[in-house]
Amino acid sequence: MLTAEKHFPQIISQLISFFDTLPGIGPKSAARLVFYLLRLPESDLKRVSVLLSNLKKKIRRCKNCFHWTTDEICSICLDESRDKNTICVVEDSLDLVVIESAGRYNGVYHVLEGAISPLEGIGPEDLRISELVERVKNSVKGGKEVEVIIATNTTMEGEATAMYIRDILKNIGKVKITRVAQGLPSGADIEYADHLTIVRALEQRSEYK
Repeated sequence: MLTAEKHFPQIISQLISFFDTLPGIGPKSAARLVFYLLRLPESDLKRVSVLLSNLKKKIRRCKNCFHWTTDEICSICLDESRDKNTICVVEDSLDLVVIESAGRYNGVYHVLEGAISPLEGIGPEDLRISELVERVKNSVKGGKEVEVIIATNTTMEGEATAMYIRDILKNIGKVKITRVAQGLPSGADIEYADHLTIVRALEQRSEYK
């Protein structure tokens, strides 16, 4: 095990410890990242510093779908060519990006910002589920049928979230609830699926009862 505190100056040790807390990064990878940054020209380091600073200052959640954006409403929600009566519900923005990259979906999205997980203390009230319900209710007021595609992951948490959303929405009139499942292996995260799998999963979605 790498013990940065014993072998490096404090600043390096602190950076390694910080990177070590990032998802998918272990102590050795964290050290490599720090050493890579040390070799960068100062101008590049300053540019990285500015980008990191702007990450919190300029990036916000879309007020409509909760995807990341620099404006109040994201470009997907503003796109008039999108089908506003088809809403794809995903756990996070990474899943949204994967589905968008497949290039076959023309509806809009709703980002939950997570999944129900009692073990981690995450309940329905911690997600953007109430906002989804209000959004669907407002959409059906126009008299048109709304399709809600539940595209949460096929993990235990994702399935629990999907069932919870289904049970809440099924009592709202003119709402068709479908589930992305075909082609996605059980227990898998959408963000790791390839484009062909995503396309098949969307095209072969079935009504969720």
